[in-house]
Amino acid sequence: MTTTTNSRPPAVGGHDLLDFPFSRDGSRLPDELAQLRAATPVRRVRTIAGDEAWLVSSYRLCKQVLTDDRFSLKDTSAPGAPRQYALTIPPEVVNNMGNITGAGLRRAVMKALNPKTPGLVQWLRQEAGRLVDRLVEDGPTADLRGAFCEPYSAGLHCRILGIPQSEGPAFLRSLDIAFMNSACPIAGAKVNWDRDIARMTVLLDDPSTAGLMAELAALRDDPDYAHLSDEMLATVGVTMFGAGTVSTSGFLTMALVHLLTHRTTWDLLRERRDLVDAGVEELLRVNLSIGDALPRLALADVRLGDVDVKRGELVLVLVEGANFDPEAFPDPHRFDLDRANAADHFSFGGGSHYCPATALGRVHARIALEALLDRLPDLELAVPVSQLVWRTGFMKRIPERLPVMWQEPRSPGSAR
Repeated sequence: MTTTTNSRPPAVGGHDLLDFPFSRDGSRLPDELAQLRAATPVRRVRTIAGDEAWLVSSYRLCKQVLTDDRFSLKDTSAPGAPRQYALTIPPEVVNNMGNITGAGLRRAVMKALNPKTPGLVQWLRQEAGRLVDRLVEDGPTADLRGAFCEPYSAGLHCRILGIPQSEGPAFLRSLDIAFMNSACPIAGAKVNWDRDIARMTVLLDDPSTAGLMAELAALRDDPDYAHLSDEMLATVGVTMFGAGTVSTSGFLTMALVHLLTHRTTWDLLRERRDLVDAGVEELLRVNLSIGDALPRLALADVRLGDVDVKRGELVLVLVEGANFDPEAFPDPHRFDLDRANAADHFSFGGGSHYCPATALGRVHARIALEALLDRLPDLELAVPVSQLVWRTGFMKRIPERLPVMWQEPRSPGSAR
């Protein structure tokens, strides 16, 4: 079962140093992509920070970078390393994160990210339903990103961390700055970071705190974790909230952009709810929310395709290049619910840095889509797609607002 995405980028010419990232318009693939992948799948580019890097855009070579330990994520934040953009997290925090290791911490994090945690799926359904109820009560039009995707994702991460839902808006307000990409450090990022770390530190000793933060607080009584300060433990909570909320809300927002601009797929999922899981996987593959690339620093000289990458050079894995590579995904612009290898996409990264929250991310998206398909089956964009305003200077490709409207909302429990 297929629907077609109309996106056939024109060629790019020459071999000049390209500025990266490309277009922030999430309604279509960047014009440069197809020719870039076919002609120069490892291409020299200039980053926002003004440094040079190798941009990798074919599936085979992206996989090589993500799975080869000679390409390091951790070392991209090392002093003097070429950068995509200025660090928005203070350098001392990056160093602290390197000290947060141990089996107890890993167990606590993996437990928190398990979608089979008792009550979590039920909570997600209730929260999605509550947010749709609010949309219906307020009536169209609505900003689906601000009124549904972001609070739904923020609520999930409060639940995972075990902090009160009322804390969500306080931590959410920092993310517009925390995930900016800029050539220079952003003063407000540290202001927000210090405030959020102080807030999360207080929650470590709050009797109402449960979940992951309670388990982290308990590690302070373990001699194996005596080296961890409250600030380091709070860092885990703040970074998990930020990265998790931005990633899940960004994907969900862009999945809805795709569905609302490809009505055949929306209508099919509305009528065939058994296809939603397959739909989520294809939505992950075609999703354009990863507006930048995944950075890695070469720890040795490596042959990458026709290019010799030198030790200390920055390599950028272009996820959308890999996910739309016809050598890996035949007819990649076709949204194919029967695609056998749809899950081979790199939207969750790859190799040793494969996202640990993949199962949770899929469940989060599936429940959100089911709630909207059930209650707002006639959901549609309230403006032409050409009128969506795309955020610039941000690590995710998202619309500033996603205006929608609908007719004849269904009440909970009504027949499909």
